[in-house]
Amino acid sequence: MRFYFVLFFLITAVYAQAQDPMGGVGNRFRGIKNVGSGNDSLARRDKFEDSITISYRYLDTARNYKLDSSINDLTQYYPIPAEYNYTGNFGNAAQSYLFAPRMKSGWDPGFHAFDSYKYTIENARFFTATRPYSELNYLLGTRSEQFIELMHTQNRGPNWNIHFSYRLLNSPGIFLNQKSSHNSYLITNWVQSVNRRYRNYFILVANKLQNTENGGITNSAFIDSADYDRRDYIPVRLGGDSRYSADFFNTNVTTGNKYADFNALMRQQYDFGRKDSLVTDSTVVPLFFPRVRLEHTIRYSKYTFLFTDAAPAADYYREFYDLTLAGGSSVFSKRDDWKEMVNDFSIYTFPDEKNTQQFIKLGAGVQNLAGTFDTLQRENVLELIGARQKKNYYNIYGHGEYRNRTKNQKWDMMADGKIYFAGMNAGDYEAGASIRSLLGKKIGSLLLGAQNVNRTPSFIMQNPISSFYFRGNEDPGLKKENITHLYAVVYQPLLKLGLTGHYYLMTNYSYYTDFYKINQYNAIFNVLQIGANKVFEAGKTKQWKWRTEVYFQQVVGGAPLHIPAIYTRNRFGYEGKLGYPKLNIAMGFEAKYRTNYKGDGYSPVLGQFFYQDDQTVQYKLPNIAAYLNFRINSFKAFVRAENLNTFRKLGTNWGFSNNNFAATDYPYPGLLIRLGVFWGFVN
Repeated sequence: MRFYFVLFFLITAVYAQAQDPMGGVGNRFRGIKNVGSGNDSLARRDKFEDSITISYRYLDTARNYKLDSSINDLTQYYPIPAEYNYTGNFGNAAQSYLFAPRMKSGWDPGFHAFDSYKYTIENARFFTATRPYSELNYLLGTRSEQFIELMHTQNRGPNWNIHFSYRLLNSPGIFLNQKSSHNSYLITNWVQSVNRRYRNYFILVANKLQNTENGGITNSAFIDSADYDRRDYIPVRLGGDSRYSADFFNTNVTTGNKYADFNALMRQQYDFGRKDSLVTDSTVVPLFFPRVRLEHTIRYSKYTFLFTDAAPAADYYREFYDLTLAGGSSVFSKRDDWKEMVNDFSIYTFPDEKNTQQFIKLGAGVQNLAGTFDTLQRENVLELIGARQKKNYYNIYGHGEYRNRTKNQKWDMMADGKIYFAGMNAGDYEAGASIRSLLGKKIGSLLLGAQNVNRTPSFIMQNPISSFYFRGNEDPGLKKENITHLYAVVYQPLLKLGLTGHYYLMTNYSYYTDFYKINQYNAIFNVLQIGANKVFEAGKTKQWKWRTEVYFQQVVGGAPLHIPAIYTRNRFGYEGKLGYPKLNIAMGFEAKYRTNYKGDGYSPVLGQFFYQDDQTVQYKLPNIAAYLNFRINSFKAFVRAENLNTFRKLGTNWGFSNNNFAATDYPYPGLLIRLGVFWGFVN
C-alpha cells in the first residue's frame, strides 16, 4: 500500500509541473539575494560561471532562509544540539538541559528520546536554487564513530525544485552495549503552474533508529576503579558482555530500541485573484495577485516502536519493572504500531492583494488512527496474549491563523489556534500569538509571544492498551495537561547581545516516577528561564572572540521536576584569516558546565526519562574541548578533541578517565577525537 500511495503523490506532482515547466515565477526566481549573516558566502563563488543564489523555506512558513556556512560552531551540523545531554554515546537517548515541555495538542504516541536524530515533516526544507547544489558531509570519531549526510537540490526550471537528503549515524560507543545505528532520508518537491494559481508541495521522510540499551553500568563507583581502566570491561545491566566491534556494516541490535517511521505528505493550493503583468523594454512578466486560496493537505504516516531483548536477564526485569519472565523465555519484547491518515482542508483570504504574507486562514481536518498492540483490555484486567490486538481511533479538529508580515519587513505578527471537537483527543486545544519587530541595524530585534496548550497526556501514559503500559499502574485517571508559555527574545547587534526569557505556568503535569510507574502532579507550578548570549571581541582586528551563553532556571512550587539551575557554554578563540584571503579559521577552546542536580533517570524499555529524587548527578569538572575549524571557499573541515577535562591519574596510569555523568549510572566517555569534512558543490 505504501508503494501505491507514494506513486499517487509523485504522479500528481509531475502532472502539475507538466502544465508549464519553465514559466511562472521566473522573475522571483532570478531575483533572490543572499541576506545571510556571518561568513556565509554561498551566494557568490569566485568565478562568475559558478555563482549561485540559494534559499529555502518550511512548509508552514512564508519566510525565506539562507544556508549558513559559518565555522565557529560544529553543533550546527550535528544532530545533537549543544544544550542536550545524552546517555553516553552519540546516537543514544537525549534530552535538553533547558526546560521545554511539549507544546502540542492532540495524539502523541509518547516516544521522544531519539527525536533529535530524526528528519521530520516540520523541518523539511523547500529550496530555490539558481544552479544545482550538493553537500557531502562526513564526520569520523573515536572507535569508528561515523556520521554521513548527503544533500542535493536543483531547480528544474524556475517553478520546480527537487531536494533529497540522506543521513547515516553509526557509533559503537566506549562502554558495553551502547551502539547506535540510525538511517534517515528526506525528499521534498514543489511545483507551481505557469499562471501562478496552482502549487503542489510533496514531502517523503523516513527514519530507522536502532539503539542498543545497556541499562547503565552496574555500579557508578567502577568509574574510579583502576581495575576498570578499560571502559568496555565495566559490567552493564543489559545486553551481556559482547565486546566492541568496529564493523561499520553491522547494524544488528539484539537488546535495545528499534523505532521506525515513514511519512508522506502532499499539499495542494489553488488561488483565485487578479492577473496582471509587468511590461519592460524586452519582456512581459506575468503577475498574479491572490485574494482567496483553497488548500488540501493529505498525510499518511506509519510508526513502529519496539523494544527487544534477545537474551533477557530475569533479575533485571524483576528488580526494575516488577516483571516475572516466563521460564525459559528466549526473547522479551514490547511493540506499538501505528498508522495515521490526515485530511485537512483550509481556505485563505488576503486582505491586501499585494502582500501575500498577510492572510487569514480557517480550516478543519480529520485524523484517522489505527494502533496495533501486544496487550488487550478485558474486563478491566490487563492480559498478555499471543495475538496482537488492533484498535481504531479518530479526531476531528478545526484551526485558524492570522499572519501579517508588513511590506517594510519590520513587523511580523501571528496568531493561531487549533481545537479538537470530537474523537480520542476531544477538548484538546492550542492557541498562540507573537509579534516580531526588526527595528533596525542599530536598535536590533524584538520578539514577544504567548501560548496556551491543553493536551491529553501521551498515549503510553494514559491508555492501558499500549504495550508499554505496565502492570502495577493503577489507572491514574490522568487529566489534561495545561501549559501557559510567555516568552521574549531581544537581540542588539551593536552589542552582539541576545537576551531570552521564558515563563511556564503548568498544571496536571504527567511524569514517570521510576522505570515504569506513572503519576500526575495536579497543583499549579511555574518555571522561569532566563538566558543571555554575547560575543566579546579583542585585538586590533577584533579576531579574538569569547562567545558565551548562560541560562538560569528555577522551578517555583513543589513540582516533581529537577532541572539544572545554571547551564553555560563558552567558546574562547581566534576567528580570522591569518593573512590568507580565501582562508577562514576558527580555533580555540569550548567549555560547557551545568550545576549539579538530581538529574532524570532513564528507562531503556520505555525509552523514557523519569523523575528521581535520590541521587545527585554530578559534573566533576566542566566539559572542555579544543577545536580547529577552517573553511576555504565551500570546503569546511572541523577537528575537535572533546572531554579534555577527564584527564587524570588512575592507579598507576595517566589517562582520560575522570568521567562526568549524564544520568545515574550513565557516564560520558573520556577523550573523543572527531574529524569532520563538509563540502558544498555547485554542479
